Amino acid sequence: MFLICGLGNKGAAYRYTRHNAGYFVLERFSEKMGVKLSKKAAGCLVGEADGVLLAVADTCMNLSGGPVSALMRKRHILPEHLLVVHDDLDMEFSRMKLRWDGGDGGHKGVRSIAEALHTPLFYRIKIGIGRDPTMAPEDYVLSRFRPDEVVALVPVAEKAGDAINVFITEGGERAMNAYNRG
Repeated sequence: MFLICGLGNKGAAYRYTRHNAGYFVLERFSEKMGVKLSKKAAGCLVGEADGVLLAVADTCMNLSGGPVSALMRKRHILPEHLLVVHDDLDMEFSRMKLRWDGGDGGHKGVRSIAEALHTPLFYRIKIGIGRDPTMAPEDYVLSRFRPDEVVALVPVAEKAGDAINVFITEGGERAMNAYNRG
């Protein structure tokens, strides 16, 4: 069983905010798979198909760890089968990178998951949202994407979805080798 988790803040007020890039990717991936994120389990909204569990924590970003770790315990999912999709303030807008392990880079949602799991050893897909030097980071991540940025994120979400498929079918190393080039 694999768990693919998109990070974001719950509620319509946060839809299309930069901090919800993980939700954005997971929504598109779930649509492509024909899986609805409509069931509640362990504080998450989930959908399942073919040994893959898709989830978003039904809470605010910074408290994602509790629901994600509870879902993993409930479904007996190992950390190496977890892939977390999240925004990255320090990556250029619309870039994507898949990685294993590492620090949280100041991302409180990733930190919450690592703390709840007692390990940073899980896969992540980072979606670059860039920075605005005129805004405080906490304001910037909660600002909405402009319509042209939403359009630019669609191919990034498609690429991330392809990387998720490779992660599931061929493993994390293969996915990193295939999708972290250029």
